[in-house]
Order: sequence, then structure tokens, then C-alpha cells
Amino acid sequence: MKLGCIADDFTGATDVANNLVRAGMRVVQTIGVPADRTPVQADAVVVALKSRTTPADQAVRDSLAACQWLRSLAPAGQAPQIYFKYCSTFDSTPQGNIGPVAEALMDELDTPFTIATPAFPDNGRSVFKGHLFVGDTLLSESSMRHHPLTPMTDANLVRVLQAQCKRRVGLVEHRVVDAGPEAIRRRFAQLRQEGVGIAIVDAIDNRALLTLGQATADLPLVTAGSGLAIGLPPQWGFAPNETAQRLPKASGAKAVLAGSCSAATQRQVQSFVQAGLPALALDPLRIAQGEDVVAQALAWAQAQLAQGGPVLVYSTADAQAVQSVQAQLGTQQAGEMVEHTLAAIANGLASLGVRQLIVAGGETSGACVQALGIERMQIGPQIDPGVPWCHARSAAIGGQGLHLTLKSGNFGSDDFFVKAFDILAAMQAA
Repeated sequence: MKLGCIADDFTGATDVANNLVRAGMRVVQTIGVPADRTPVQADAVVVALKSRTTPADQAVRDSLAACQWLRSLAPAGQAPQIYFKYCSTFDSTPQGNIGPVAEALMDELDTPFTIATPAFPDNGRSVFKGHLFVGDTLLSESSMRHHPLTPMTDANLVRVLQAQCKRRVGLVEHRVVDAGPEAIRRRFAQLRQEGVGIAIVDAIDNRALLTLGQATADLPLVTAGSGLAIGLPPQWGFAPNETAQRLPKASGAKAVLAGSCSAATQRQVQSFVQAGLPALALDPLRIAQGEDVVAQALAWAQAQLAQGGPVLVYSTADAQAVQSVQAQLGTQQAGEMVEHTLAAIANGLASLGVRQLIVAGGETSGACVQALGIERMQIGPQIDPGVPWCHARSAAIGGQGLHLTLKSGNFGSDDFFVKAFDILAAMQAA
């Protein structure tokens, strides 16, 4: 194992694993920190945590446990590089969790310096002069400014991260990155002499990430979005190949669960409905009133699946609707209530024979995967940038296998829910 990744949510874990697989690495993803020390046959191991929005001290404890487990897998003297992966929109608050986790990992690995860059150009995320852009729009002017849990109102990453850190935060500008790996390393050394512990690094295209991958080869710890994952495998001699992404043959019924309220997921739900496919919207207020929404949804789904599917069950809504529900139920209570409902529906769908499942939203994905009793996933081929098909065995259905996609709310084309199943079928037929 060359690389150990710690992801702060479940969709982010499959996102970074997807990029590593595309670059030729065999990747296994675990759901949380496994209790055993069973050897893992993979070039990279990704631990998926649910730590993006937990209290900072809990996020630190979980991340340190993941780091220690990953390092325990390697033979003595061959510790893997550790990669702390967070969202490409740098989702966080002034209290964390990105800064506290990064600094705790630096202490654990006894390293005085690391980098931070959420850049993922393939998905429209770029960093220029330390500012994060979503497409051509500053992060602070994008839809992320209305995020219900981590509203991002400042695009200056040096400033955002410094508010969360005890160490000084600096910047490696795009001109240095363009000058190549040696120039980047010289800038690293200069920043360290100035007392900087973490450097935001500009990256406006994939070439910058490939260059940065070379420059960070000797760092015990890197922190980034999933984009940097394309730049790391080449340093160990990996190259794209079909074997790394091969999955077992798919079968069974098809379903989609959408809990994200991002603009991208809203469009994907709308596209699914406009295609004339069966979709059921969940009403959080009915859940709060004690109605058996789970049973109602599963009865509806069973009838629709008999027609061949796929089916969609969603709680996705626009910002105004979400804020209205939060005002009545409370932000945290509303989110957790919907997550638990969707997780129970995921479990029920698997019992109804669903073996191809798409889940949209990081928090929703975490809840569903845990409800399905999934501990490890094999990462397969990409559907859209940052979103692969995976294969896992579910304890909830007696260890049977299912194909699973955990989609970040912000990722994927408008027709993602429709085309994903077609792509899997075409890959299986090839």
C-alpha cells in the first residue's frame, strides 16, 4: 500500500477513490475504521468517515483513529503517505473541521508542513491567488453561500483556513506552480522558514495538479479535495489500466435515493421526473408528525419496481423550502430525521431486490451505507468526474452484493440519475 486516504464524508471517499482508480491504482474503501487488522490487498486504502459536520473534537478523534489504522497496515519502515480529503467546496465553519483535523494529523505524523488545495478542475473547482472558484464564480457568490450546514461566504482560502488553525497559513501562487516541481519545493522551504505550517496551493487545471503531485512526493501528509489524487499515482509508477476498475456483473432492480438539496441534485431530480420515470417526494413535516413514511415509500416503490424501474425517492428541495422546514423543526433535527428516513428506505429497497443503487448527498450516503451494513467497497469505473460505480456486500441482505454509487450533491450532469444505469449496463456488456 502506497497511500492511505482519510475522507471526511462517504461521497468524498468514493470521489477520491475514483480518481486513484482512473490513474491505475487498485483501491479498497472502508466504511469507518475497521475493527480488525485484516491485510488489505490494494495499492491505496480510503477510509470513509462521517466527520465533515460533526463537532471538531470528534472529527479529530475519528481522523486520528483512521490514520493509525492505515499506518498499521504497512510493513515496518514503509509507512504510506497520508491524504486527508475534504470537499472541493472546502465545506467548513470558523471552528473547523478542516483546520483542526489537518493540524492533528500533522502532530500525529510529526510533520511541520503540509499543503491544502480543494481544486478539482474536472468538476469546475479551481484555486487562483488563494481564492476558490466554482466554475467562473467565486465560492462566496455560488449556491454554497446558502448551504444549510456549512454556508461558505468567503472565497479566500488562506483567510478561511487561518480562522481554523493555530499554525500560520500561507500561499503558493499559480506562477510558482507553473514553474514546476522544483520551484514549488523551493517555495515550500521558504514558507517553512517564515513559520508557515500549511500552504494553500493554486491549481487552475489538471497540469497544475500533476505538477503538485510530484512536488509533494516526500510530504508525509497532504490535504486536498479529490483533484490531487490524479497527481499522486504517477510518482509510484502507476498508469491508467482497465483491470484496476473492473467490477462483478450487475443485476437486480434499480433505485435512486436523493437527500442532497444542492443545485446540481435539484436539476438531476427534475431531469428524472421530466423523463417520465417514477419519483416520490418525501415531506419532512409528515415525518415529524409521526407518519410511517418509510412503509408508504416502500409500498409505492414495490409497485413501481414491478414495472421495471428505476425509481427515485427524494427529499431534495430548493433553499427556500429547506429554510422553511428548518425554521419549524430545527436545522440539525430536520437533517437527521430525513437522513434516518432515507437510510431505512435504502434498507427496505435492498430487501425488495434492489441491487443497483444511487445515493445523492454526503450525509445521506453515510446514513444509507451504515444502514445497509456495508464495511468495504471495491471502486469501479467512473460515471461522471468524481463519481464511480462501486461494489459492496451488504450485511442487511445476508452478505449479498450490490452495485452502489455515492454521489456528492454538487457533482454529476443533469441526466446523471438516468444515464448512470445505462453506463453500468454498457460497461458490463463490454
